[in-house]
Amino acid sequence: MNNPVKMDLDASAVEILSQVTTATLTTLLLKKGLRNVWLRGTRPLRPGQPRLVGRAFTLRFVPAREDLATPESWSSPISTRAAIEDMPAGCIAVVDAMGVTDAGVFGDILCTRMVKRGVAALVTDGVVRDVSGVLGSGLPVWCSGAAAPPSVAGLTFVDWQAPIACGGVAVFPGDVVVVDDDGAVLIPAALLDDILTLAPEQERLENWIMQQVENGAALPGLYPPNAENKARYLADTAGK
Repeated sequence: MNNPVKMDLDASAVEILSQVTTATLTTLLLKKGLRNVWLRGTRPLRPGQPRLVGRAFTLRFVPAREDLATPESWSSPISTRAAIEDMPAGCIAVVDAMGVTDAGVFGDILCTRMVKRGVAALVTDGVVRDVSGVLGSGLPVWCSGAAAPPSVAGLTFVDWQAPIACGGVAVFPGDVVVVDDDGAVLIPAALLDDILTLAPEQERLENWIMQQVENGAALPGLYPPNAENKARYLADTAGK
């Protein structure tokens, strides 16, 4: 718990990734050999939430055990309350709820505290509770839905800032998470610099291809582009 990892993210990295779709990121990561980077079950709680970027601050639940998963556990030094007080501004809280959908990991009070601490977003393969209050808190949330019961009805909180599995994806503290309408995508921390270099060019290329399609161009040889279309692309975008 509380392992020292890099949690700040350069403003330039945030600016670049804020302009790149999660769909594009999955393509780039696939080219790097990573197929399992989309966190299953992470859907925007509110339509139209902005694309957000941040380092992963991880939290882990295990199955409920009756002697541990009690309302009294909320006052324990190992609790979601204590974890929230460790969250740095700008991070994205990523919660391993094992896909449990009948116990809400966080509610309106905890989400409001996260907003006060400057947390960028909450991502979980589980669900939230007090959904109207969570929406009212203003915290952007990606999850599998809502449920009335508290977390201890189905889960035991055990750790934070340790490796987790969220939506079937291995997430380490300090990895980078990007969220948009398509869900949450993980960029391993070690690949961040490569993706920052590749992503803007991929977005420019796909925008150019879209323009060609809107103008009536056929897809073969265009998407992906052959040598002729690569040359056209370079000529059209030279100096831009």
